[in-house]
Formats: sequence, C-alpha cells, structure tokens
Amino acid sequence: MFREVCRRLNLPFALAVGALLLSSPWTGAQVAGLHGTITGPSGAPVPNARISIKNLDTNNTTAITADVRGSYSSSDLPPGNYSVTVSMTGFLDVTASIAVTVGKQSVLNFTLQSANNQPGHKTPATSSMGGVVSSETVRDMPVNGRDWTQAATLQAGVSSVRTQPDATNTSSGRGQRGFGAQISVSGGRPQQNNYLLDGITINDYANAAPGSVLGLDLGADAVEEFSVVTSNYPATYGRSSGGVINAVTRSGSNAFHGTVYEFLRNSALDARNFFDVTKPPFRRNQFGASAGAPIQKDRAFFFANYEGLRQSLGTTQVDTVLSPAARSGQLSSGNVTVDSQVAPYLAFYPLPNGRILPPGDTGIFTFSGQQVTREDYFTTRLDRKFSEHDTLSGTYVFDTAKTIQPDKLDTKLTGVQSRRQLFTLLENHTFGSQLVNSFRLGFNRVVALLGQTPGAINPLAADVSLGFLPGHTAGGISVLELTDFPGGLGANSVFNFHWNSIQAYDDIALNRGNHSLRFGLSLERIRNNTLAESNPNGVFTFQSISDFLTDFRWYRNFTVNLGIRYEMATVPSDAHGRLATMRRMTDPLPHLGDPYFSNPTLRNFEPRLGLAWDPLGNGKVAIRSGFGMFDVLPLPYEFELLSLFAAPFFQLGTPTNLPADSFPLTAVSLASADPRTLRNVYVQPDPSRNYVMQWNLNVELDATKNSTALIGYVGSRGVHQPFRVDDGNIVLPQLTPAGYLWPASGGQKLNPIPPLDHHAVFDELGNPVSGAGLINSTQTPSRQVQLGLKLIW
Repeated sequence: MFREVCRRLNLPFALAVGALLLSSPWTGAQVAGLHGTITGPSGAPVPNARISIKNLDTNNTTAITADVRGSYSSSDLPPGNYSVTVSMTGFLDVTASIAVTVGKQSVLNFTLQSANNQPGHKTPATSSMGGVVSSETVRDMPVNGRDWTQAATLQAGVSSVRTQPDATNTSSGRGQRGFGAQISVSGGRPQQNNYLLDGITINDYANAAPGSVLGLDLGADAVEEFSVVTSNYPATYGRSSGGVINAVTRSGSNAFHGTVYEFLRNSALDARNFFDVTKPPFRRNQFGASAGAPIQKDRAFFFANYEGLRQSLGTTQVDTVLSPAARSGQLSSGNVTVDSQVAPYLAFYPLPNGRILPPGDTGIFTFSGQQVTREDYFTTRLDRKFSEHDTLSGTYVFDTAKTIQPDKLDTKLTGVQSRRQLFTLLENHTFGSQLVNSFRLGFNRVVALLGQTPGAINPLAADVSLGFLPGHTAGGISVLELTDFPGGLGANSVFNFHWNSIQAYDDIALNRGNHSLRFGLSLERIRNNTLAESNPNGVFTFQSISDFLTDFRWYRNFTVNLGIRYEMATVPSDAHGRLATMRRMTDPLPHLGDPYFSNPTLRNFEPRLGLAWDPLGNGKVAIRSGFGMFDVLPLPYEFELLSLFAAPFFQLGTPTNLPADSFPLTAVSLASADPRTLRNVYVQPDPSRNYVMQWNLNVELDATKNSTALIGYVGSRGVHQPFRVDDGNIVLPQLTPAGYLWPASGGQKLNPIPPLDHHAVFDELGNPVSGAGLINSTQTPSRQVQLGLKLIW
C-alpha cells in the first residue's frame, strides 16, 4: 500500500561568474548606483570637481572627485533619498536631490554656473526593462493580506497565475509546488523567477515565491522598496530565466520612527455561497508594529518589525452520503445484507441533513467548518558604518504559520504548517573612489509540513482496531456514488520539506570615468530533505454502494551594456544512493544512485547585450533594447516528487477484483505481491542545455514632472525546456483505415512496458515562444494619489 521514502538531495554548489564592461558605475543587486557628468556654462567638461553624496536619512556622506573628463560615479549607495552637492573653484556650488532605487543606475548631470544654481537632470542608465515599487506603494495599497510580492503585478509584463489550487485548503496539495503567490513574467514559468531580499535568494523548495500557508508573504512595513526586472537584465543577476523581484529591507535612521497598526477584514460584505444556508463567518485580524532608531548617531542604526495574523474562516462542505435506507441495505436496485466487516465503517459517514437524491440511495450532508490560521512574522535589521570605507549590515527574518480545518466528512482535523528563516550579511568596502568590493553571505531555510492530522472529531478516526494495517487507524474508502472518506488519523498523504540554502556572493567594481569593469562570483549549496508518505493507511475503492456496503558608453547619452555570465550547477545527488531512473524506457531494471543524469551546465556562458539612448540628452526620452541568454539550471525542485515516487524505493499497490473476504485486512498482502505495482521514472540521461533567449525594444517618455509613459515589445524563446509526461506507459491507440486514432481493442490492450504500472517521463520537449506588446503609464498628481495604467496584448 505504501512505502515511506526519505530523500535528501544535495547540490554541492551552484557556481556563477559574471563579467561586465560598463560606462556607468556598477550597481549590485542590493544597492544602487549614481553617476553623471559635470560641465561648465559652455558645455565643456569640468575636471576634478568635488562631489558630496549625502544620505538624508542617516547623514552618511560619500565624497568623490570627478575625473579629467568631468565624469563621476558611485556604486555602493543604499537605496534612499540623497542630496548631491558639486563644488569647484571658480563656480558656484550646486545641490540637487535624487532618490536612488535598488538595483538601478541613476544619472545626475550638473551644469555649473557663475551666477545661478542649476540642478542637474536625471535619467536612468539601464537597458533592462522593469520598474520600482516604493515603500509607500507597498504599505498603502489595499493588497489582500498585505502581501508585498503581489505589487509586482503593477509592472507591465507581469501577471498572476490564477489556475493554482487554493493555498488555504489543507487538502489541495498546493504546498507541493510552494505556497507563495505565483506570477508569470513576460510569459515565463512561475518557477523561473528569482526573488531576492537584501541580495539573497529567498525562493523555496519548489523554486517558487516565498510565502506561508495562506499564500502570503508578510512584512510590507519592513520593505523599503523592491524592483521588478522583467526582461534583459544584466549579468549581475542569475539563477533565473524569468523575472527578478529584488527587495531591500528598511533600515533605521538618525530619527526615531515607528508605526502601530491593525487591519480588520470580515464577512460583513461577503455574499452567501449557493450552497450556504447562512453566510459563513469570516474574520481576519492583521496587526503589528515597526520601529527604527539610531544606536549611535551617524554610525549605527536598527530597525525591527513584527506582524501577526489571526484568521477564522467558515468553510461550507457539501457531501454525498448514504441515505438511511441504504445504510440498512435497502437499495433501489434491491436489498442487500450489510456485511458485518463493513458495518463499523458506516459510522464514518454522517446521516443526510439535506434532500435525498434519486433513486434514494444517497443524500446531501452539508456542514460549515472553521479554518483557523495563525501567523507570526518578525524582521530585524542592523546597520553599522565603521569608516568612510567600510559599512556592514545584517538582516534576520522569521515567519511561522499554521492552519487547521476539518476534513471533508468532518471526521478529523487536518493541518499544514510552514516556517521560514532568513539571515543576510552585507559588507561594502571602497578602495578610494574607484574600486568597490561588496561581499554578501546568506542562509535561507524553508520548512513545510503537509498532511498533518492533529486530532479526531469523530472518535472512530483514532480507533486503530479499524485499520487496514496493524497499528494504523482506518484508511481511505472510495465509493463511486459517495464523497470519499479520507481515513482516520495519520491517513493523509504526508509531504515534509526541509530546504536549506547557503549562499555567498562577492562583487568587484572598478570605475574609470565613464567606464566601469565589474566581476562577480556566487556560490550556493542546497540541502533538501524530503519525506513523503502516500496514503500510508491504504485506500479501498468500490465501484458502487452495493460493492461497498544581466555598460559601455560611446557618448554621454548612449550606453551599451555588455556582459557575460558563466553559471553552472552540479547534478542533484542523494546522500543514501536512493535515486532511481530508467536510462532507456525499455530497460528491465532502473539505474540506481549517481549520476542521476549527465551535467548539461558546464558550458553555460550567457551573453547579455543592452542599449540605452537618451536622444534629447535631457532625460525626457529613453530608447532601450536588449538581448540575452538565461539558463534554466537543473535544481532539485525539478525532480523532487519524481525522485520520491520511483521503484524500487516506492511501491503503490492497486490490486483489483479482490476476493470478498479481503476487506479490511488481507488486501495488503495481495497488493505487495503484484509486480505491476512498480512505478518508474525516466529522466533524460544526457540532457541538452536548457535556456531561454529574451529580447526587447521600448520607448519611455517622461511626459511631465509627475507622469511617465512606456510602449514596447518583449519576446522570448525557450530551448529544451523541461517537460513532464505523467504516464508514458499507456496503451497505444489504433490508427483506423479512416485515419482516426481509436482506443485499442482486444489483445492490443497492453502497455508498451508490461511489467510496469506507471512510467513518469521527464524530458526536454518544451520549446515555448512568447511575444507581447506593452503599454505602461504612471501618474502621481499628489503625494496621496498614485495612478497607473498597464496594457498587455
């Protein structure tokens, strides 16, 4: 009936090296960049001007000097609001304000005058497509559950995937593919996105978005801002062939600031479901507090945030159960004698409390259960400035959540639990004003426990005397006309994921006037421990009731981003050698142990090219275009469930036409003896390189002081994308003389691989092509109002 499989997949390391030649300063994934040109009244460059860049929140000041061509650059600025002052003998000082955003290169040019201050004009210097969501938008938008990742859909080319099972339903199986909100970026798969927090990847065991059992990622008050890079991102970014969602946590400042809040949502405006007799109650309380303050003025700061969520949701369940007459053997097709072995199990089916269904053997049972959820989220960040050349920051995130609700027959409680922990450490060191080194260290741990059964509602659900296996409670019972009985305590399929990712990054940038050369190295070690139990108490199926009873600049206004990234990953391995796969579909026995497949990533060089042109030279119009290759790495999430359910370490018994006396105890031996219960997996043994090509062209217009508009085209093509066939061992159909495919008949009703019952296939059959036109417009008429328009076709 079941075999317990404990799988530990080790990815010894994933290695990525990127090199870029740029005209503008280097911008790391978690910091911001600022550069520009200083000219005099005649337009000639002003060399050796002094530039002071001051963070208005922390008073940290960066002092640099322009080169002989009047160019300056700074590459390691935390996102925030800055005051930039330019000084030069013979000219008046000029000061301008600018907000720099995470992962972006901003341009601020100055024209020095002898009489009047002329603040510079600003323009973005990146060929990547995407946008930035500010802290005000994250906190103030009425997003359901205050999940900050949902605000990513404000950007053109980003859409929610609405075909996923409900994360809040404990029996939906959603947790197997990750709990977080799933989005598609420029037509890519949800698992091809990379989520970053303070420069550390926070994807989960399914390579999905971060989230709890409610499908939410809390902590909106702890997010300073985040950017969404939708196409043609530079070699700085890797581990993704979709989009990059890059968030930065809030830090403290010289002023004490804090918030206390509570949000209430209830059923007052809800509509009654068709099946509800009365409107089910619903109440969600989200509350919390955040605070930031200096520890040492201008030197050390802290920020902390707590958010709690308590939810009680009424769920209406409509079941089909036995009618009173059928429970006594009085069926419409004729009377039967209720078997004494079956009689005790009838108590798992409640009596109908609704109408009796024709022809009288079944009835409707409706009940309203309570789904109760508790979640606690905590974030803290510390920042320390040791000198003008060294800064250190660290972040810790803790999120735990659990939800409990009755099963579909109100027999027992079912539960799902999640816990996430994240630690990040960032050290920036500047060598003069030309060389910058940034080192990041991170640890991401995600635990998800699916299929818990914390308690019995019907006392019989805890009775081991009704088990199909010794020491177990009752297993599942499936009868064609009735709602399935899910079994007693411990009968649910269990999937426990323990995901650990250790990450290290080091980025070096060398600035030389208009040009910048940067190199980077990233390492990631993944350790994934997974436990799976499929129907551990067994399931009996009856046919009827009766049977049951990632720049180089040529000109100031023209930027070319050139980059190449090398990104490889080792092949997943199991610590105990329990990986099994068929080398050929027709092999009589599976291949056991390592290697799972040959490594296709050893030549993963990813070229990236981007163009950005400011035709007017005033930052009002930007024309961008780009092309890049992005590899899809064979990380453990692609093979997780495949590797668990493979013979000889997994066996699923489904014997049919059992003798009359096999219920409830003797069916186990019959299932174990059936050779057709082997379930094998075929993974392409010599896979090709799996990658996505992206290209884009867009025009952005800074129409007015408070409004922007963008129109563009984004395209992509996947090559050798992984594709899974649930069962490659099916009976082949016949080709009729008329040219139609028709189900096989007679002696042709045989599986191509007779000894096997099921043969899952994982191959490189996917070659998707995507193209979309985009129109995106934003307007901010006031500090309190933000308007946005997004069109995709």
